[in-house]
Amino acid sequence: MEFFKVSSVEDARKLVLDEFSGYTLQSEELELEKTTGRTLSEDVVSEEDVPGFDRSTVDGYAIVAEDSHGATDSIPSLLMIKGEVRMGEEAALTIKSGETVYVPTGGMIPKGATAMVMIENTEKMDDNTLLIYKPVSVGENILFKGEDVRVGQTVLRKGYRLTPQGIGVLASLGITKAKVYKKPRVHIISTGDEIIEIRDKLDIGKIRDINSYSIGSLVESLGGEISGRVIIGDDYDQLLKGVLEGLEKCDILILSGGSSVGTRDYTYQVIEALGGKGVLIHGLAIKPGKPTIVGDGRGKLVVGLPGHPVSSIVVFKAIVEPFIRSLMNREDILPQVRALVTQNFPSSPGKETYHMVRLDKEDGEYLAIPSFGKSGMITLLSGSQGYIVIKEHEEGVNKGELRDVFLI
Repeated sequence: MEFFKVSSVEDARKLVLDEFSGYTLQSEELELEKTTGRTLSEDVVSEEDVPGFDRSTVDGYAIVAEDSHGATDSIPSLLMIKGEVRMGEEAALTIKSGETVYVPTGGMIPKGATAMVMIENTEKMDDNTLLIYKPVSVGENILFKGEDVRVGQTVLRKGYRLTPQGIGVLASLGITKAKVYKKPRVHIISTGDEIIEIRDKLDIGKIRDINSYSIGSLVESLGGEISGRVIIGDDYDQLLKGVLEGLEKCDILILSGGSSVGTRDYTYQVIEALGGKGVLIHGLAIKPGKPTIVGDGRGKLVVGLPGHPVSSIVVFKAIVEPFIRSLMNREDILPQVRALVTQNFPSSPGKETYHMVRLDKEDGEYLAIPSFGKSGMITLLSGSQGYIVIKEHEEGVNKGELRDVFLI
């Protein structure tokens, strides 16, 4: 029987990124309103100043800042009211020392003004005279032309996943379309005579296909799409045919199950028969998920994930997710929180351990409560919100430690 020659998670991740560094995604141009969650495939450079004019950030009066110096509640500054600026209109007025003009929030600052005084710090003595009770400095309460964004400035970089905030930035610049990466396509094949569709009757000895749905959801959450979801029994010829068909329509192919050294596990043999570089890794120093296969299928990444649900998710997060993110040049930080560990629990020295945890909150602080169970238990997933990564050299985690919890 063949035994695993395991690779470290770090080495496996690097090998995948290096071996498939030449694989690229094409771009497409979409209307701005269709780009939420998509990833920019080029830098966005502004062709405008934002704002396009000096504008007020408060309701109040535009003044020459020095006219307010020394103003107090008992000895206010007196200025002559020269008029007002209307929203959406150009400020045609010019003021000089001793004069003021009313400007609403967002309104254009008239020429000559160097500051805005908030309306609550003023009082109209009559229709023509304004009392100012608080001094302001030059530039106070004014957003100057180009202060937010200047012409030629890169406002969003290639690899940025478009959020509502990012889309708002593009809209402010009048950008109606954006170039984004096409969604990475992932084909999922669940293997094993025991696997049935979730809609089929569950007979004794059968198991519903969990992994293609959980892994598919992870792919979509990363901005990818499922090009196909297939169940194939323990048959070498059928599996080879299914893999070849899948490779025709995907960027990444994932096989769930069939990655161990059992006599009826054909994943290894199929990958070797694809005509690429074959199997690159067979076995990871990871817990859970040791029986993992990584290979090259005609220039595309092929990964054989363990059949157990928790193991498959762990390996996907450790190996496949970084590759998907690299295809789109994503550099955003993975969602995580800092949490206080509530009890001691061991790891497996020599393996990178991904331990599921539940999260609670107490006095404003996150608590990480370890979830215990075998990697085939569905409740280990449903009862956990994230996981802690315990490195190979660590023997475990101690109660009271602050650790990063990566959210699922």
